[in-house]
Amino acid sequence: MVRNRRLEGGASSVGCLFSLLLFVAALYYGVNIGEVFLRYYRLLDELDSQARLATVIDNGTIQRRIASAVEDVGLPDSAAQVIITRSTSPREIRIETSYSETVALPFFNYTFVFHPTARQPL
Repeated sequence: MVRNRRLEGGASSVGCLFSLLLFVAALYYGVNIGEVFLRYYRLLDELDSQARLATVIDNGTIQRRIASAVEDVGLPDSAAQVIITRSTSPREIRIETSYSETVALPFFNYTFVFHPTARQPL
């Protein structure tokens, strides 16, 4: 009977270690992929902020501020190439850009393509 308890205890420890390994792997992948989306949302927030201020600043200032934010966030230079469109009907501003980021992890390589856009009435 003592012999069976040892086997069960060992099986239980292996199961616990396997569960812990899966948790750590999910956490590792989640953090690395999460950083990509965190940078995207920080850029999207900056685009929204600049769109709200568009009635009092010119396009050149908007482009410089976004380029500075792209550098601060650590995005690729292609994210700083924004397209600013001011339309008269309806009266609004649209700020958009496009970029991609590649995540290279063990057993996983993927390129995320983003197209952040901000619109505000003028």
